[in-house]
Amino acid sequence: MNYTTLISAEALQALMKSGQPLRVFDCSFDLMQPHAGKLHYLESHIPGAIYADLETALTARHGVPGAHGVITAAGSDVPASGGRHPLPNREKFAIWLSSVGMGNDMQAVVYDRNGANYCCRLWWMLKWAGHENVAVLDGGLQAWQAAGGAVNSAEEPAHFQTNFLLKPELATLVDATKVVEQLGRPTQTLIDARATPRFKGEVEPLDPVAGHIPGALNRPFSQNLAPDGKFKSAETLKAEFTELLGQRDPAGVVHQCGSGVSALPNLIAMEVAGLGRSALYAGSWSDWCSNPERLVAQG
Repeated sequence: MNYTTLISAEALQALMKSGQPLRVFDCSFDLMQPHAGKLHYLESHIPGAIYADLETALTARHGVPGAHGVITAAGSDVPASGGRHPLPNREKFAIWLSSVGMGNDMQAVVYDRNGANYCCRLWWMLKWAGHENVAVLDGGLQAWQAAGGAVNSAEEPAHFQTNFLLKPELATLVDATKVVEQLGRPTQTLIDARATPRFKGEVEPLDPVAGHIPGALNRPFSQNLAPDGKFKSAETLKAEFTELLGQRDPAGVVHQCGSGVSALPNLIAMEVAGLGRSALYAGSWSDWCSNPERLVAQG
């Protein structure tokens, strides 16, 4: 059986016992303490899980900001997006996947212990690399342990390197140029996943400009989760997104946040709700506000 959106802790336990080719990734992270994620992984993680560091594995490190925030780099090191967490290009990402033993025939499962804030990035990147069989562990490490799942500490043995082959993209990436072209048109609806005070421009702890892209709707990513830390039901999510969008077409949704990470729980939630796989503006607000010529809204 293949899993493409969410997987329960119980289903993952059964999958691990089945012998089906599988890779589990721990994406735990802390924006304010970047090294804390790896320390938490070393303290406790699902047996066999590979640590996927947001800043080293899932973010391009070779790009440097150029004029108006444009990322510049040489050759194959050119990032695929701007912003504080620029995407590595697909080729670089495939090299990393190969280095940790991820194969095209494997089911991937991603999780964190941060309310699905970070693991959804790897979920999306695998879709972008053409790999459909990837799922988010619903409820994260907490749900795994609540279901009686064992945990390991310290490093895991290294896997043999594979040759992960890129396939046609199964996720849509847009850049600032595309967003500008569609700004104000009914064919595009931006959904900003940041906390409401940041969206309104009342506070801005991370980026040099406060506010949001004109016309964007606000849905903090944490609203997708129930009190138990798992995603709300498909029916509830559909009702909430339908109310948010009003008469707007779900097919025109572009998700964004501060740097293209916490936008992704919203993207997954829409897919769980049966509203399709919408697009991602990975550069997000940190990329948008790097160009002083772009419009800024507040309130």
